[in-house]
Amino acid sequence: MVAVTERPQAVNALTIGGIPLDVPVVLAPMAGITNTAFRRLCREFGAGLYVSEMITSRALVEKTPNTMRLIKHHESETPRSIQLYGVDPDVIDRAVRMLVDDDHCDHIDLNFGCPVPKVTKKGGGAALPWKKDLFRQIVEKAVKAAGGIPVTVKMRKGIDSDHLTYIEAAKSAQGAGVAAIALHARTADQFYSGHADWAAIGHLKETITDVPILGNGDIWSSEDALSMMAQTDCDGVVVGRGCLGRPWLFGDLAAGFAGSETRYRPGLAQVGQAFRRHAELLVEFFDNDEERACRDIRKHVAWYFKGYPVGGDLRARLAQVESLQMLDDYLGELDASQPYPPDGVEGPRGRAGSPKKTALPDGWLDSQEVSLGESCTLEAAELDTSGG
Repeated sequence: MVAVTERPQAVNALTIGGIPLDVPVVLAPMAGITNTAFRRLCREFGAGLYVSEMITSRALVEKTPNTMRLIKHHESETPRSIQLYGVDPDVIDRAVRMLVDDDHCDHIDLNFGCPVPKVTKKGGGAALPWKKDLFRQIVEKAVKAAGGIPVTVKMRKGIDSDHLTYIEAAKSAQGAGVAAIALHARTADQFYSGHADWAAIGHLKETITDVPILGNGDIWSSEDALSMMAQTDCDGVVVGRGCLGRPWLFGDLAAGFAGSETRYRPGLAQVGQAFRRHAELLVEFFDNDEERACRDIRKHVAWYFKGYPVGGDLRARLAQVESLQMLDDYLGELDASQPYPPDGVEGPRGRAGSPKKTALPDGWLDSQEVSLGESCTLEAAELDTSGG
């Protein structure tokens, strides 16, 4: 970290349903990424609300082993936040009651933003808000079942530019009593391509005045977060792909919102240390299964070392690591004298995909009411895809 002149200001705090956040920042749920290990690592650098991977409501109700592992939090994690996905109001009701009754979390987020074809083609994720009554029933059931636990929703603008749903869905969610609404300012057919439409976040903020509005999309730095809030007047930001391989981004965000110019600019030695710490936490997450943890850390190699002078051969070996000892040996080959590179480090990371027609059930856009045939399709949407 390189510290420069600081300009202390009052921190822009945020309260979500009685949960105070010193910094108005939320870690977005990301499948296969935001497990306990990554959440703990991010917490070590900054502050905010750190949400779990997406949990499928039916799998939770059925208590599948993988799902029960994914909802666990380390004792250091507070508040505990779980994102829940589902298409059946009654199953959502049961899942939320289970989370609350068994004291698994302090906050529940509902997923209405996933654009992945295997989810949308069965009417789930970003496709679901198109069915207005179904969306309302799910949110109302969740809020009622949660009792005093705050429930929030995360959504996209809509399916495509001709089928926008976010304003009407937000009004419905507000009426149901949600504690906050997060908008990823892209449509489902954009996937993660192009640029997020921050103007839509501003429009939502102007429309919904009684519930905090959180903006999501294209936040790669503290400056991006501050710019989004200045341009849209939103109450907080949700950070997803920007923190891949950059857990220290949460330190940057905390500093930025505190009015400080202090920023984390790690040299290669510090990047290696963060990568090693991540692997260590994964070992704990996978119940001391070192081999499995090392398999998981492999997908993070490109993100951590993006822009740093690490040769292709070493990158390839890091992406095939099988043990912590092997990892330590390879990390020992890094040139620890290399500073933070001036160019090519920040910016988009992860697979953006390209714009494409959203996969939907047959006839899904013909009506905003759920037909009998679509009810059968929706039942298949709740397979055990937790974390998918």
